[in-house]
Amino acid sequence: MGSVLPSVLSSSAPPVLALVAGKVTDSVTFGFLPAAGRLATARGLAVALLTDRPEEHGKAFDGPVIPCDVTDFRDIIARVTDLPGEPAALFSNSDFLQAPTALAASYLGLPGKDWKAATRTKNKALMRRYLQRIDPVFSSPAEDVPEDAPYPLVLKPREGVASEDVFLVGDATELAARREEVKSRRSDPLVVEEYLPGELHTLETLGDGHELRVLGSFHTTVSPPPHFIEERLEWAAPPPGTDQVLSQLKALGVGFGACHTEFVVHEGRARLIEVNYRLIGDHCDFLMADLLNIPLFDWILRVHMGERLPPLETSHESLGRHAIAEVVLATRDGVLTTAPEAVELTDGSVRLSYRPQRPLGERIALTRTNRDYLGTIRAIGPSATEVEAAIDRFRASNTWMIS
Repeated sequence: MGSVLPSVLSSSAPPVLALVAGKVTDSVTFGFLPAAGRLATARGLAVALLTDRPEEHGKAFDGPVIPCDVTDFRDIIARVTDLPGEPAALFSNSDFLQAPTALAASYLGLPGKDWKAATRTKNKALMRRYLQRIDPVFSSPAEDVPEDAPYPLVLKPREGVASEDVFLVGDATELAARREEVKSRRSDPLVVEEYLPGELHTLETLGDGHELRVLGSFHTTVSPPPHFIEERLEWAAPPPGTDQVLSQLKALGVGFGACHTEFVVHEGRARLIEVNYRLIGDHCDFLMADLLNIPLFDWILRVHMGERLPPLETSHESLGRHAIAEVVLATRDGVLTTAPEAVELTDGSVRLSYRPQRPLGERIALTRTNRDYLGTIRAIGPSATEVEAAIDRFRASNTWMIS
């Protein structure tokens, strides 16, 4: 159990590697916190976790958990400066906390992201406005859409995540109906954007302030419209047009730490869907670390300590392996009564892992978004055929039941 502390770690503490977190995620619990522990041991540091959910994190982290209004950079600064040890790094992997963490890091004189870039990437309206001269995309507040808008349009929360409340709408009548439906569930601002056709890809990058390195790319399979559920991510060579994406990221000011960018390629043109200025989630972060055979979480934290990136000795072409992350989706409302536990196994030449994302006994309310994930299957093998077959066998030998 973690200890929940009001303000201080101890009477005499070494330099502090501080992580800022909102909700509990596997990326933080099983990725960044163990990496922080390894760095602490090697460098003589202390690790502290600042969060607005101390009780939840205290169950998962066996270390100091400090209550903090993590949405307010002023409180982050106050909590960090209360620590007797000098801050060595300040880091967050949360979509919502990049800007306040960046502001606090800047105040404390620590390496970090540009808070302006963190703000403009999180806010979809700001991102479109900022890129208008480079790649014009129709964008408008959902309450003020002109009559000549280029339908179909995509309705989405201005600062949303996980495809939540994102809909393709064909005309003004459908837009009005969907808008009212979403407003009944949430009060944050909504925007509409031009629908961008093409194959959906991701670009995974990591920068140290001197170099922005492409780690790799996934080809993403999404559900049929009007929803946009990400059902499968398949490791693939960065597609033609990746250079256009990198140019747009540079224009946005993205260049430090991890970034997960979603984009489409159509008729030779690459266009951004959204920029998530943090590491890819839904267990694709673990898949990428395993595939590239690098201590990815450690590297990211080391960048936030001011270190340069180590050499990456593997490339997509030299890997000689195939990788897929495929989700198991809920298909109805109810209580999850049967599902496999977390497992790692070898199936022939394929390494396969399964990580549940919803516990047994939890009530499921279908959302038609990425929130409907019951778990993620990760598989790495020498060929697409072998990986596909191993995933099929795992699905066939396990049961997910909602009653």
